[in-house]
Amino acid sequence: MLTLSADHLAAYRAETYQLRPDLRVTTREQAIDFVNRRGFVHFWPVKGVLLPSLWAAVAGERPVPNEHDDPGHVTWGWKDELLGARRWYYAKVLRKKATFIALDVVPTFYALSENYGEPEQDYLLQYQEGRLTFEAKAVYEALLNEGPLDSISLRKVARLGSKESDSRFDRALDLLQADFKILPVGVAQAGAWKYAFIYDLVHRFYPDLPEQARLIRQAEARRKLAGLYLQSVGAAPEKALMSLFGWPKGDAEAALNALVQDGLAVEDVRLAEQPGRWVASSLVLQGYCSAGGASM
Repeated sequence: MLTLSADHLAAYRAETYQLRPDLRVTTREQAIDFVNRRGFVHFWPVKGVLLPSLWAAVAGERPVPNEHDDPGHVTWGWKDELLGARRWYYAKVLRKKATFIALDVVPTFYALSENYGEPEQDYLLQYQEGRLTFEAKAVYEALLNEGPLDSISLRKVARLGSKESDSRFDRALDLLQADFKILPVGVAQAGAWKYAFIYDLVHRFYPDLPEQARLIRQAEARRKLAGLYLQSVGAAPEKALMSLFGWPKGDAEAALNALVQDGLAVEDVRLAEQPGRWVASSLVLQGYCSAGGASM
């Protein structure tokens, strides 16, 4: 079993996460480039999740502060400015947390969603089979019938405007975003805070997406996403992959096995002073072995 040092893995992630001061993201275009190179990243660091974030690439590896004038919060402005610009895909996707996805990777995610080519009908089958809540169905149908709506108007049209419906409405938004059915496409000056996302249907905002995803086999989609993930994090336990993407153990193992067979990953790697076996990208191991750091 190959053993990887924690220092080497940290140095690798300092580069791929762009944590080093000389690699920090300082402009909106650099932020887009960062997402394009990584394939997908979280907006903020998420506790317990191995994944690069735009915040850390801008502000470094430090807690997200509450102060609105912190320089790192420039990321919030970039996110709002680019909603609807089709420069990247933004929604609550991975772990139902705010996620940026490169546009060329979105069809791969979509191929693994519950959308099968007839978005205006598929949701009804999901609802009938108990895989879509009543509230999610109501939100989806409101957007389907009325067009893009800000969240304040959307609640009213979906008949979820009462205070008691707050959590159910929020869960519906999260569920629909994670399944690539809706996404925020702008910001409206609505509500008490004069700030509300405008939502639209994914297949209406990206009309070519269903066709782009149609020919992507699910096994190949999982292999591609697993490969991008390992390239970003360097190495991770198999359970981290399952947790991030919500894949069953068998699907995660198949994706990793495909990467190993193609020489893109190595299994049965041990991280020094960490329990269990990890899977590593061949990229992090190439650099490590050339430096003479690997041990068996």
